[in-house]
Amino acid sequence: MSNSGRPLSPHLSIYRWPITMVLSILHRATGIAMSIGLVVLAAWLMQAAAGPEAYLRFTATMSTRVGQLFLVAWSFAFFFHAANGVRHLAWDTGRGFDKRHADRSAWLVVGFAALATAVFWWVAT
Repeated sequence: MSNSGRPLSPHLSIYRWPITMVLSILHRATGIAMSIGLVVLAAWLMQAAAGPEAYLRFTATMSTRVGQLFLVAWSFAFFFHAANGVRHLAWDTGRGFDKRHADRSAWLVVGFAALATAVFWWVAT
């Protein structure tokens, strides 16, 4: 059976992803990232309990560029996930479902997460 001459089903490259779809995917991804971050937090606590040498090794690892990148990413994941969770709580009241409000609240979540991450790291350093 040949499909030549018939249009193919639309592909991902044809559609523009709506911000609400991106945030839905990102909400799941940040949840997974925070789960991994929880394991790192537990490792940090175990190294602190293991003694000063183990703790210094751990902090040296997390002080590298890659370690710092992961820490910033985890803090963004936290702020994003929290803000998007508040957005979902607002939706539970039945408000904000129309396209204009959903798009506006999505951009507010992204902006808040970026700003909160920047302020957090500015204060922390």
